[in-house]
Amino acid sequence: MQVQVYKTAEKACRAAAMLFAAQITKKPDSVLGLATGSSPVPCYRDLVAMHQQGLLDFSKVTTFNLDEYCGIDYANPCSYHAFMDENLFHHVNVRREAIHLPDAAGAGDGGAAGRAYDAAIEAAGGIDLQLLGIGCNGHIGFNEPASDFTYGTHIVDLAENTIQANARFFKSEAEVPRKAISMGIGNIMACRSVVLIATGENKADAVYRSVRGPVDPQVPASILRTHPSVLFLLDEAAAARL
Repeated sequence: MQVQVYKTAEKACRAAAMLFAAQITKKPDSVLGLATGSSPVPCYRDLVAMHQQGLLDFSKVTTFNLDEYCGIDYANPCSYHAFMDENLFHHVNVRREAIHLPDAAGAGDGGAAGRAYDAAIEAAGGIDLQLLGIGCNGHIGFNEPASDFTYGTHIVDLAENTIQANARFFKSEAEVPRKAISMGIGNIMACRSVVLIATGENKADAVYRSVRGPVDPQVPASILRTHPSVLFLLDEAAAARL
C-alpha cells in the first residue's frame, strides 16, 4: 500500500484523474472499476475536461460500477445509474453497451444477479484499475463492517450510519434505500490496481483504522493492505490521524 497526501481534496482527486487518464492512454481498451458518492466527482470532472480537450478517448473502454441501490428506479436522480450518467457517461464517448452496473432490479432472485455480474467482469478480462471511496465506518463499495469478508457481488443491508451519511442525497432519510447490491471484497481484491480517494476530516478515523489498524472485516477497507497495488490519495484533513 502507498499513501499520498495532498493539501486539498481537489488536488487529491486530480491525482486520481491523472492515474485513470494514464491507464486509458496506455491501454485504450482498459476495464475500469468506477465508484459513486461525493469523493469521485472532481475526478470525473477532470476526466470529462480531458476528453473534451481531445486528450482522452473512451471509445474502447469498458466500465463496471461497484454498486447500486435496491428498490429504486434507475431513472431516479438518486440512483447510481443516473449519477454516473450525469457526472461522466453523458459527457464522454464511452459505448453504452460497455457500461455495467449491478442489477438491483433482479437482486431478489437468490444471488443470480450477483453471479451474473461476477461472470461479466470475468468475461471482460477482469478490472485493470478500480476507483474507491471509503465510508466513515470503513466500508468500500457497500461492503459494510461484518464478521467476515464477502467474496462476490451480493445484497447488502446498509448500516445505519451509511443511511444517515447518504441522506444528504435524498429529500429525507426515510427515502434512502435500506439495501444495495455491491461488488464483494473478493471482486475488489481481484482488480489489478486500486486507487482510493478519501477527503475531509470525517474520513480521518476510517483512514487511520484502514492504514494503521489490524486487517479486520469490521473495517472492510483494511483488507486493501494485503493487495499488491493499492494507492490511497488523501487530503490533509483525511490524513490528520496518520
